[in-house]
Amino acid sequence: MSILNFGSLNIDYVYGVEHFVSKGETITSRTLNVFPGGKGLNQSIALARAGADVRHAGQVGTDGVFLKELLAGNGVDVRSVAVRDDVRSGNAIIQNDAAGDNCIILFPGANRAIDTDFVDKALSGYGEGDWLLLQNEISAMPYIVSRAKQLGMYVVLNPSPADALLTEINLDLIDCFILNEGEAAMLTGIGGNDGRALASAMQTRFPHAQVILTLGERGSLAVHDGHTDMQSAYLVDTVDTTAAGDTFTGYLLAGLMDGCSMSEALETAAKASAIAVSRPGAAPSIPQREEVSAFIPRQR
Repeated sequence: MSILNFGSLNIDYVYGVEHFVSKGETITSRTLNVFPGGKGLNQSIALARAGADVRHAGQVGTDGVFLKELLAGNGVDVRSVAVRDDVRSGNAIIQNDAAGDNCIILFPGANRAIDTDFVDKALSGYGEGDWLLLQNEISAMPYIVSRAKQLGMYVVLNPSPADALLTEINLDLIDCFILNEGEAAMLTGIGGNDGRALASAMQTRFPHAQVILTLGERGSLAVHDGHTDMQSAYLVDTVDTTAAGDTFTGYLLAGLMDGCSMSEALETAAKASAIAVSRPGAAPSIPQREEVSAFIPRQR
């Protein structure tokens, strides 16, 4: 069983600041680091480090060739990663504050230059039994989803960032949602931070789909096949939360594809994301499978 991750590839510029900049304010950053990133790239690396057979589909400019090389170096199949000379790679400006939280501005670049011809080439050869992972940082999403379902693929969506572009997608075709509370609130119209209520609203809106809801420091829960599984977050010293969700997604899906139960996959994903937030950067913070297996939870 293989998974195609059709997703973004970014260059991340991470500024270390005391607090997030406010309207009209000019602040000086303590540090500036440049990292590979993009939710697509992060999730492909997480999948590969978790042991999954993953191919990445996406686009970069000539400034982002190192992103393709990084994927390949982590065991990701990059035959469907195109290098274009007519557009720059996507990039992100990330503020990382003293508490370890972050806020992000995205420039989509090559990620939003994907067309239907490229999609058809990337999906060629896939069919029944294959998995497709998507985020919301690339173009042609409605076509990708509809074409994948025509081919019989199992479609997983991490609807981030949650914006109006999601309304263009036939979300009834999605087989599995992995999302946070804000994203669930947008898709359902239900406010607040009651995880069970949000998960229930998602299941009501999308009764055919599995729903995995991440709750930050409160852990995660999954609603599937009439069951609800809860998973607590593990206590660590937080350094940078940038790739926490992407690490969680990659390890969760790798576990499910490997035949683990949902509760087992949630536990492994929680351990992996705990390790990730204890390190700086996005892709560089994602742990290897051996590290996750050796992780010893700290007592609360």
